[in-house]
Amino acid sequence: MKRDADLCPACDDSQESVTRRTFLRAAGAGAAIAAAGLPLTSAVAAPQPARTSENCVELLYKSLKPAQKKVIAFPWDYQHSQQGLLRTHISNNWRITPPAIKSEFYSAEQQALIREIFVGLIQPDWVDRFDKQFTDDMGGFGKVQGIALFGEPGQGKFEFVLSGRHGTVRCDGNSAEHLAFGGPMVYGHAASGYFEKAQHPGNIFWHQSEAANKVYQMLDGKQRKLALQPAAPDEAEVAFRGAKGKFDGIAVSEMSSDQKAHLQIVLEKLIEPYRQSDRDEVVAALKKQGGLDACHLVFWEKDDFDKDGVWDNWRLEGPSFVWHYRGAPHVHVWVNVSDDASVVTNSKNLSGALRQ
Repeated sequence: MKRDADLCPACDDSQESVTRRTFLRAAGAGAAIAAAGLPLTSAVAAPQPARTSENCVELLYKSLKPAQKKVIAFPWDYQHSQQGLLRTHISNNWRITPPAIKSEFYSAEQQALIREIFVGLIQPDWVDRFDKQFTDDMGGFGKVQGIALFGEPGQGKFEFVLSGRHGTVRCDGNSAEHLAFGGPMVYGHAASGYFEKAQHPGNIFWHQSEAANKVYQMLDGKQRKLALQPAAPDEAEVAFRGAKGKFDGIAVSEMSSDQKAHLQIVLEKLIEPYRQSDRDEVVAALKKQGGLDACHLVFWEKDDFDKDGVWDNWRLEGPSFVWHYRGAPHVHVWVNVSDDASVVTNSKNLSGALRQ
């Protein structure tokens, strides 16, 4: 993978760079030991494991000057006057703190660490796709995105939050109890302008909706009447309903085995862009709340592009699992996943309590 041109060589831990540096160091050490007549077997140190996003968050925090911390570092449970619990706030288009990543506020080394944190949160073959979204929606990575740090990395609970248009991601080292991804998040893409065309050409996330629509096509007439509803609620309404909540759409438990099998494929496509540990966390949280059988799948007829019966708006939801896909006029996806439906996240964009 080609990394940003502005990454400093000292911060570049790509496989190619690490391999070359390791070889040169080992070769130099081997030559010196051979000249001294010493055995080579115990001379070369074992290669160091790759850095994680959590490692980089700690390095970034330690690199911050006091003036920077005043702007982007907050206590773990910091409450914003308008946005509530800032650590778990989400929106489809926002910057969590004023400085853009690619600005003079951050040094080149800090910008490189921020990029490395992001890359570590994403599956390798998705990095280029996210970069396309960043370019289409924001002119490139870091140009209008911002970050914030909560808690103190390396000294207890902490969370790194990166936000921008159509994207909020978190790195928390499992500090946020019960919540997958460290809290609710948003992703999206306007690949061909604000009003996309039917079938969303060039949209990096549209294949997820195509997979969900295949489930709809597998439903019989009675099932389709349950699954298809007139209009969607507000897309930001992703607070948990709990086991006793009322859900729209068709209960997955009422689906056939082949329909359930394809819905499992949909779930895999939804979580595919993210690193394996976060994917595992989602699956474990869903399983604890009853798995897909405890969920409902709903499609909404309103805002169907070209009235072609390929539903642009839909939601997969369980007691503490919400994946709301809004495809019109372009893609916004709102996500909130926990292993405990009583967890309350943000009181503004999320309801702050279980929805009934």
